[in-house]
Amino acid sequence: MGIDVSGFTPLEETALLTLYARALDGRSRRPILGDTRAAEVVAGIDYDFAGLGVVTSVVCQEALRTKMLDDRVRAFTAGHPDAVVVDLGAGLDDGRCRVKPPASTDWYSIDFPAVIAVRDAVLPRSAQAHSVAATLTDGKWAETIPTERPVLLIANGLLAFLSETETIALFKRVTGHFQSGELAFNDYGRIGRASRIAVKIAPQRMFKAVSSQWSGYAGFKDAHQPEVWDPRMKLVEETSLAFAPEVELFPTWLRLATRLSGRIPVMARKARILRYSFQGGF
Repeated sequence: MGIDVSGFTPLEETALLTLYARALDGRSRRPILGDTRAAEVVAGIDYDFAGLGVVTSVVCQEALRTKMLDDRVRAFTAGHPDAVVVDLGAGLDDGRCRVKPPASTDWYSIDFPAVIAVRDAVLPRSAQAHSVAATLTDGKWAETIPTERPVLLIANGLLAFLSETETIALFKRVTGHFQSGELAFNDYGRIGRASRIAVKIAPQRMFKAVSSQWSGYAGFKDAHQPEVWDPRMKLVEETSLAFAPEVELFPTWLRLATRLSGRIPVMARKARILRYSFQGGF
């Protein structure tokens, strides 16, 4: 019998969905992320993962955006071996194991207490890996994290569950607490009415589970918007998943649809990686 997660709230349960998507990618014939540990974690949890009905497009997109964020962590820690990496809303993702940063890099994983409890039970421990049980919206999560070292904060899938007010507060918490660094995350653009209707009528449980937790915000049209909220933050990268070379590993129908969407600006913004540098206000 695996770990009981029946007490997870619907929002906490989304960590299981992304975990399973990574596991399915790791089992595939042509993996994009190749996270073999995800399948081991799935096997250790008592949950009806198959009942989620995770579709191929979600598996590919989750694997690709995770790999793209991994690549940015590798680049940052290569240039700053004494860095601090902060995974906001880390869920059950063992990014540190995949990235293999320098031994001098500390890695902080932030999530709800219930998720962190499961995380600590199913993932290996390390002197450089730190779990922080906290709610991102209360602002206290940063108190235990060093401020004087270069920091890279990453967020995978987080913005869809935060309101605009909460997103602004999170960004200002970053620039107000840390001296310097970068913030990288995936952005969905605005979730329109058509998208909301589509996921509500879709038969898969995963769509209903996720859509019920959406804040209605999920992103912004102009990638420079965070610079308006806080001038200490500067956009340094805007990359659509549609242009990533790993799209060639998608099934034919999805590869063609993804490449086509990249030609339409509003569609390209639906799946992109954004990265900002910042100097804190000290």
